[in-house]
Amino acid sequence: MKKRFLMTPGPSPVPSFVRESLSQEIMHHRTSEFQDILKETHEGLKQVFCTDNPVLIFSSSGTGAMEAAVGNLFSSGDKVIAVNGGKFGERWTEIAKSFSLEVVEMHVEWGASPSSEELKSILNSNKGVKGVLTTLCETSTATVYDIEGISKITKENGVLLVVDAISGLGQDVLLPDAWGVDAVVSGSQKGFMLPPGLSFISLNNKAQEAVKNSNLPKYYFDLNKALKSYQKNDTPFTPAVSLIVGLQEAVKAINKEGMESRWSNFKKMSLATQEGIKALGLKVFSKRPSASVTAALCPEDIKSSDLVKKLRKEYGLSIAGGQGNLKDRIFRIAHMGWINEQDLIACFSLLEKVFKDLGYKFKLGSSVARIEEVLYD
Repeated sequence: MKKRFLMTPGPSPVPSFVRESLSQEIMHHRTSEFQDILKETHEGLKQVFCTDNPVLIFSSSGTGAMEAAVGNLFSSGDKVIAVNGGKFGERWTEIAKSFSLEVVEMHVEWGASPSSEELKSILNSNKGVKGVLTTLCETSTATVYDIEGISKITKENGVLLVVDAISGLGQDVLLPDAWGVDAVVSGSQKGFMLPPGLSFISLNNKAQEAVKNSNLPKYYFDLNKALKSYQKNDTPFTPAVSLIVGLQEAVKAINKEGMESRWSNFKKMSLATQEGIKALGLKVFSKRPSASVTAALCPEDIKSSDLVKKLRKEYGLSIAGGQGNLKDRIFRIAHMGWINEQDLIACFSLLEKVFKDLGYKFKLGSSVARIEEVLYD
C-alpha cells in the first residue's frame, strides 16, 4: 500500500484537526453562530498577515484575490508596473491588461530577485504610475523577493504596492504594516493548511481610499461591498462556510505557534533542502531561495517531468516540476504549511531511490545525512 503525501507548493497537506473541522455539520451563514466564527477568524488572520488592517475572505482561488486587487485599486487607463520574473509575475500582467490598464513590465531574470534601484529607475522614466504589482515568493522559480526594499521605493514615489503572497505567506517574512505594503493577497491551499477554495486580501488605509475611487467594473469581487460587510462580521454573498470553519482552526494553530517561530522553522527547512540538493551533486536554481519552496536543476540526462511522474506513480510522493521555459529543467520541493522535518527526510529518501532507478550516480544516503545535520544541529 502506497502512502500518498504532498510536497508540492500548493495544494499542501491538510492536518487531521483541520479535516475534522471541515466535516462538521453545515450551518447557515446568516446566523450569529457563524458571525462569531468570522469575527474570531478575522482577528486571527490579522496576526498571520502581521497587520492591523482588515483581511477580507473570498470564495475563490488566490487568483480571484489578485483580480479583486487590480479591479478595485485602479481605474480605467491607469498605469501600473508589473514585476515579471516568473509565471505568477506574468499573471499580474495578464490580469492588469484584462482591465485595459497600461502595463509597464519590469522583466526579471527567472530565479533572480528584482532590483529596487531598477524599479526606481523605471518609476522615474514612467510618469503617472499608480501602482506596482509584485510577488513575495515567485513560486515558479522558488525565489523570494525583497519586498521591504521594494516598499521603500513605492513609498518614496507615492504609488500603491500590491503583493501576491499566495505561496509565501506563513513561511517567508512579510511585514505589511511595518514596511508599508498597501495590499496583500493570499490563498488557502498553501501556508494556511487548507484545501483550495479561499482567497484573502488585506488593505491598508491608502488602499481602502483607492477602492472608493476605482471606476473599473466589478460585482462579486467588489471590495466596497466586502469592507462594508466585514464591519458586521458578515459577507456580501454566500461564503464557503465549511472552509471558513476549517480556516478558524488553522489560524488558531498558526497563531499558537507564532509567526516568528514558523518563519524560523521554515527557513531552516529551506536551508536543509538546499544542502540536501547540493549533497546530491545538483544545483539550487534560485539566486534568492524562498523559505516556502526550493527549486533544483535536474541532471542533464533526466527530465524533471519523468522524475515527478515516477515519484507520484510508484511511491505516492508528489513534488512539482518546472513551468514555462523551466519545464523539464527543474523540480521543486515545498516546505510550507503542515510540512515538517520528517516529511522532508522521507521526501529525499524517495528522491534518492528514484534518481538511482533513473541511473543518476551519487552516494546513496548523502542527501538525507546532510539534511539531518542541518536540521538537528
